[in-house]
Amino acid sequence: MNERIARLRKESFETRPSISIERALLTTEFYLENGGKYSVPVTRALNFRNLCEKKEIYIGPDDLIVAERGPRPKSVSTFPELNCHSAEDLEILNSRPMTNYAVDPKDIDVYREKVIPYWRGRSMRDRAFAQIPREWMDLYEAGCFTEFMEQRAPGHTVMGGQIYRLGMEDFQAKIAEAQTKLDWLNDPHANERNEELKAMSISCDAAILFARRHADLAEKMAAGETNPVRKAELEKIASVCRWVPAHAPRDFWEALQMYWFVHLGTITELNGWDAMSPGHLDQHLAPFYEKGVAEGTLDREKAKELLSCFWIKVNNTPAPPKVGVTAAESGTYNDFTQINLGGLKRDGSDGTSEVSYLVLEVLDELQLLQPQVSVQISGRTPERFLKAAGKVIRRGSGYPSVFNADMVIQEQVRVGKTPEDAREGGTSGCVETGCFGREAYLLHGYLNTPKILELTLHNGVDPLTGKQVGLRTGDLASFRDFEDLYAAFVKQLNHVVDVKIRNDNFLQRMFAAYAPAPFLSVLVEGCIENGRDYYDGGPKYNSDYIQCCGIGTITDSLSVMKKHVFEDRKVALADLVKACDDNWQGHEELRQFVWNKTPFFGNDDDYADSLMQRVYASLFEAIDGKHSPKGPTYHLNMLSTTCHVYFGKKLGATPNGRFALLPESDGTSPSHGADRHGPTAVVKSLGKMDQVKSGGTLLNQRFLPSVLAGEEGIEKLAQLIRTYFRMGGHHIQFNVVDSATLRDAQKSPDQYRDLLVRVAGYSDYFVDLDQYHQEEIIARTAQEEF
Repeated sequence: MNERIARLRKESFETRPSISIERALLTTEFYLENGGKYSVPVTRALNFRNLCEKKEIYIGPDDLIVAERGPRPKSVSTFPELNCHSAEDLEILNSRPMTNYAVDPKDIDVYREKVIPYWRGRSMRDRAFAQIPREWMDLYEAGCFTEFMEQRAPGHTVMGGQIYRLGMEDFQAKIAEAQTKLDWLNDPHANERNEELKAMSISCDAAILFARRHADLAEKMAAGETNPVRKAELEKIASVCRWVPAHAPRDFWEALQMYWFVHLGTITELNGWDAMSPGHLDQHLAPFYEKGVAEGTLDREKAKELLSCFWIKVNNTPAPPKVGVTAAESGTYNDFTQINLGGLKRDGSDGTSEVSYLVLEVLDELQLLQPQVSVQISGRTPERFLKAAGKVIRRGSGYPSVFNADMVIQEQVRVGKTPEDAREGGTSGCVETGCFGREAYLLHGYLNTPKILELTLHNGVDPLTGKQVGLRTGDLASFRDFEDLYAAFVKQLNHVVDVKIRNDNFLQRMFAAYAPAPFLSVLVEGCIENGRDYYDGGPKYNSDYIQCCGIGTITDSLSVMKKHVFEDRKVALADLVKACDDNWQGHEELRQFVWNKTPFFGNDDDYADSLMQRVYASLFEAIDGKHSPKGPTYHLNMLSTTCHVYFGKKLGATPNGRFALLPESDGTSPSHGADRHGPTAVVKSLGKMDQVKSGGTLLNQRFLPSVLAGEEGIEKLAQLIRTYFRMGGHHIQFNVVDSATLRDAQKSPDQYRDLLVRVAGYSDYFVDLDQYHQEEIIARTAQEEF
């Protein structure tokens, strides 16, 4: 990296994330003056314009790509209209030992005096929790599931190629055309559509205004700049910001800045979960790169410098802080901006280009928390690209993750997308599949599958609290055989899922009614044409995902009961459950027996793997095709982010020998220590899961560094990935680090401040993780050979 990028990286890496209350104050002042004067969409759009007009802007001395989320790098806003932090929340965020945020005590006083009094009872969270039924709350508090929309707006959101072909003025022309087509006589929703379209047009003006304020600032800075090189850069910045986002970008620099203005606009308007992603960035940038090189206006090093500047801007946007259960389940600064590389183009041809390799180089050199990068590997992906990605993986940061582009496309086609649209889709967040620029695919939180089994074994009672939270599905004596037990589990599962979906649908309508996103709606195909908001079924495609956790833990637990209780009859079910309730204390001989004498998932053992298939089929039947307000849009994902750690804390000991409160298995990975026959056996087990029925699965693997040494190591890694993908695998990711290094980092964190590890669907700095998450990573099986 050059000196400019080294300085920018150092500033971004070393700056402590902070909270800015500026957005909260501006929003509160706006609503105090304007609340109730306009329709909800127009009110939201006018507030967005208010923010773009008044928020403090910043251009750093080395910046080429400009604009920050807050008034300075690493500063993040709050969103009181969604979830209003208390003064105590802000104090905790400032003082908690891990993933803390700097909060000025004076700002806490201002928040207490001005922000909280207005939004208490008016925020989305307060409105929702005032109406949520007790049945849902009991299951939620027991750790049966989580809910994303309790604190943040629904997500994910990924941009397609529209913003590289159309500017805001072009979008406004499309909006005006849509307004002329409204059927005021026969469409009872014509006025609602018109208000939404008006709001979209106002939002376009806001984005242009925000950019031109940066142009004005750059010109002012240029006028006082004595260094001729920097003066010319500032003048170029001004020129770029005068052109985009009002118009479509014309070159590589403008294309990056166009995306960045769009990105900041969406995360200023609302704090969607997760933030925002550019999708196939290499495919979008490749035409601009190739044109610039051909014309002699761009070379490889300049393109790499601009990419690096953009990269650091993304790292400067930590995730908005959360409170309550969501903070407990996922403590990270990572806001899950994912860049897809490679894959296929719309016509089915290979999507890799020179820009793909440039992005891998930037990722490898900068070693920053975010953005995260995935490589999308299809049957047409060059082996050179896969091996280039493998060399970055060997570095040990957990980046990039690896996806099966052919499977990602099949998953989308299964639920009704055209092959062409599906090829332009991909993955975002952790592993979630969606159609970029054309779809709202909303995540509704995690489902604790082992906890549902625990309720089944206790007739609907949560053994950790003694509270009846689930259905009474029968006491242990009523289970005459394994089929009786499994039928009770399925009954409990369907009940929990149905309770969750009923409330998810209520929250969706709340957001559609009270927190529309007109700027985001401009950018996603279908919203303008339908005159409907992104959160109100406007996009061309709509999906709702529930993320299922603990497939390894529940599979192994069922395997123990099926084999030892009902088939071999060596253990009484009541004795096994009693041992779990006692957290295995006084039952170590039994624990060792089940741990060492049971077929476990992840070892290419059909006995265990068939149980995994059965649980997966039950999850699919419980979730897939369930109705939201937009139609039969619910599907399942198999991932946990870090929720398997939180869920483990809400779960007693389990029949597979796991102790109470320890993490359950993550994603689709085997239980900790249960995979005993190497990575090939793991992928063979996972290959038996019909992953095309999901919207994404997550597989973690950990290797000792010696395994990937030399060209032979990279060759074997590439073969493992190709083999798994031929079996129908969706995703695989790697940690390449030994336990001794991780233990040393625990003892001397200051010496390992930049040690990145793969946590779940993202990487994080190891020393920023709490002890539970650190121990969970160390406990993962370290593969010593292929």
